[in-house]
Amino acid sequence: MIAALAVRMTRELITRWFVAVATLTLAAPAAVSTQQREVRIRAARVLDGTGQILENATVVVRGATIANVEASASAPADIDLGKLTLLPGLIDVHAHIGWHFGADGRFEPRAQSPAQEILYAAENAYLTLMAGVTTVQSPGQPGDVDLRDAIARGVLPGPRILTSISQITPNSGAPADLRQTVRDLKRLRADVVKIFSSFARGNVEHAMTKEQLEALCGEARAQGIRTMVHAQTSSEVIAAVQAGCHQIEHGTGADASALRLMAERGVYFDPNVGVVMQNYMSNRAKFLGVAGYTEESFASMEHAMTLNAALIRRAVSTPGLKLVMGSDAVAGAHGRNAQELVERVRQGGQRPMDAIVSATSVAAESLNLHTTIGKIAPGYAADIIAVDGDPLVDVTALMRVVFVMRDGRIYKR
Repeated sequence: MIAALAVRMTRELITRWFVAVATLTLAAPAAVSTQQREVRIRAARVLDGTGQILENATVVVRGATIANVEASASAPADIDLGKLTLLPGLIDVHAHIGWHFGADGRFEPRAQSPAQEILYAAENAYLTLMAGVTTVQSPGQPGDVDLRDAIARGVLPGPRILTSISQITPNSGAPADLRQTVRDLKRLRADVVKIFSSFARGNVEHAMTKEQLEALCGEARAQGIRTMVHAQTSSEVIAAVQAGCHQIEHGTGADASALRLMAERGVYFDPNVGVVMQNYMSNRAKFLGVAGYTEESFASMEHAMTLNAALIRRAVSTPGLKLVMGSDAVAGAHGRNAQELVERVRQGGQRPMDAIVSATSVAAESLNLHTTIGKIAPGYAADIIAVDGDPLVDVTALMRVVFVMRDGRIYKR
């Protein structure tokens, strides 16, 4: 399976990709580069991503990096954002950047051509960046690699992308095969290994064995890459944590003991309670009848929303649990990633500051990027956004992004 991912496109298909990329690049608004000069940005309020608040502060950006933060109302500024709130670019640790609706407005699992595939993914990346998300982890499809590299080169506007390239299921092989799969993914430059601890096919439930999980998460640690595990029940969560896996996704049925174990072991938890199910409900007609989406699956999703509301309350009240922000954004949800934080505050009673920290410095830590992104501090990447309002008072301000800078380039002002 993984070997097939390494097979590159034919010359004709590669040409189509480059034509598509060039077309989008020419059509997209140009970023304002600050790479060769110092830019001083002042705002009434700066949230540094670690829980600290600075009033009337000026962030000094030099090239792609934050050079200094000055807590002085009288400091000169090149960009005065007035009463806006400045904070680090948001980090979404779980978003399916390539999922899209097709020309007929319906969910399209796979685009009609490679050129369309990259255009849809690039469109989603642009919407995501404009919404203040400057880093995304996509779990994942092969085209993510090319999109990641194009954005990193500055060819396309979008968030920094990390990808799993593919997903691993209980049917993906024996432990020895799975270890080789992890090594193959490392060779293909995957940033993370995405694991389904269980999945249903028809009326048959398939589940990872203890040996499979240990092989995957153990080999990933040996190779220096992270793991993220789709786990729904308490037993699945506990098995993944005990196998040494790095991050748990969803955990809809996780009870207090499973949440405590994650906290004790320092495992990151990404519950996905505020965007994905709500997006499915609002776009029901666009998904129904496609790729296994049925009335029964939507009834299951509605039930899951009730369970998620209880889950986020348990998670927020679990001492030491490392919550990170993942929207699980699929077709129709890109650009609304921060709604995840709004719903965590509304449904789970999470403090707005804690929600923001979960989407900045803690999320960066979960990606092993805690020394480069996720904070407004000297030496960190100049990933900076501004929102209209004070999100500590009205968390919906996170949905009103009016300024976006990534790596020192201004994309929205």
